[in-house]
This record gives sequence, structure tokens and C-alpha cells, in this order.
Amino acid sequence: MAKRKPLTDDDGEVRERMMADFRAMKPLSSLPEDLQKKLLSLRGPQVAPTKKPVSIRLSADVVAGFKATGAGWQTRIDEVLKKHLAKQKRTGTRG
Repeated sequence: MAKRKPLTDDDGEVRERMMADFRAMKPLSSLPEDLQKKLLSLRGPQVAPTKKPVSIRLSADVVAGFKATGAGWQTRIDEVLKKHLAKQKRTGTRG
């Protein structure tokens, strides 16, 4: 049997799935019962959610610039905004 191409690349990006990928999949019912239970178990709620999903409109050049820095670009935007808020708090300025 030929070795299948990984579903993700080195950056963690998921590639497009091909028909061969779907043909190679096994139904959950064909797996051992203990593995089925493990795969179906749900993760409990976060004790203290650290981030809140929001929708925000940013300039195209800002998004492109952060995306160009690679994986974790949204986290970097969050860090920049936190630094800005901390600076405002220190200086007592707004806006």
C-alpha cells in the first residue's frame, strides 16, 4: 500500500482532502469500543476562558502584514492591542 500524504504541512495547515483520503477512512464503528469512547468523549468547559471570539474589521494591509509573519498572527494582534491598552492606562490617555 502506498504511503499517504499527511493531511497537514509543517506549518500545521490542512491540505485539501482527496477522494483517496476519504476511501482510506474507517467508520467509527469498526474501531475498538474503548477507542470509540475516547474519541467521542467531550472536553469539559474551560475553567476560565482566556479569550473571547469577536468579529473585527481591520485594514487589508494590517491583516496582510500580520499574516505575513506566519502562524500565530492573531495572537500577535492580541499582544499589540494589550500593549496599547497598558500604555493608555499608564499615561491616562484615551483613543
